[in-house]
Amino acid sequence: MTKDRIDRRFAALKAENRAGFVAYVMAGDPDAATALEILKGLPAAGADLIELGFPFSDPMAEGPTIQRASQRALAGQMTLNGTLDLARAFRAGDADTPLILMGYLNPLLNKGFEVFAREAAAAGVDGLIVVDCPPEEADPLADALEANGVALIRLATPTTDDARLPVVVRRTSGFVYYVSVAGVTGVKSAEAGDVAPAVARVKAASGLPVAVGFGIRTPDQAAAVARVADAAVVGSALVDEIESAAKLNENVTEKVLSKASQLAKAVRSARLGTA
Repeated sequence: MTKDRIDRRFAALKAENRAGFVAYVMAGDPDAATALEILKGLPAAGADLIELGFPFSDPMAEGPTIQRASQRALAGQMTLNGTLDLARAFRAGDADTPLILMGYLNPLLNKGFEVFAREAAAAGVDGLIVVDCPPEEADPLADALEANGVALIRLATPTTDDARLPVVVRRTSGFVYYVSVAGVTGVKSAEAGDVAPAVARVKAASGLPVAVGFGIRTPDQAAAVARVADAAVVGSALVDEIESAAKLNENVTEKVLSKASQLAKAVRSARLGTA
């Protein structure tokens, strides 16, 4: 099964002439039980794919919002194994929504690529994004993932030139994640005018759908990106809802799912009336 879910979902989105909404949350944020409630609620709120972060002490690509989420998760004793437990519990009730893990290389090295890939596939994980794994060093990880049917999803950025791009997308499957801004998550804003030619270039090089993230916080921004990309990824805006609701002693799950629903509606309606 595994990465076939990703391929089927993007095929369905293409048939519907709409982009996908990809929701990112951090495993264990604000706690494991609430994180699972949020995960289970995201598909009904409109998430077409879900990215589940596994916490790491030095999340170098993240802005303050997701850095704090990682710190909260680690303080609550969330681990890579705990993240796989969350994935397994989510998959027990949802056989269709693609689930992608996103994080950093050190926990995977510590666990072992083969063991991780086998356990991830068994938990129903469809893909993996590893922010700090250079493509030149990715073959052992790619071998383990491919043997277990899990997609290795790579990142392309505004600084990925034409010479570098074929190296970046080699052995990539599922989709390519285009980082729309030069910087960390949740700080700068994506501009659809800049994103459109980049998406076309990455699609031509990879032959894969392109999801755009790192600079999308509002429904309007999500809709603008959804008109030019195959999917729009939102993380920091959702994690902000988790943090603020927890601080105010509000219902965290309701708050984040309400925000996800607003973003999903914007993405789903972005291409209405287009051919």
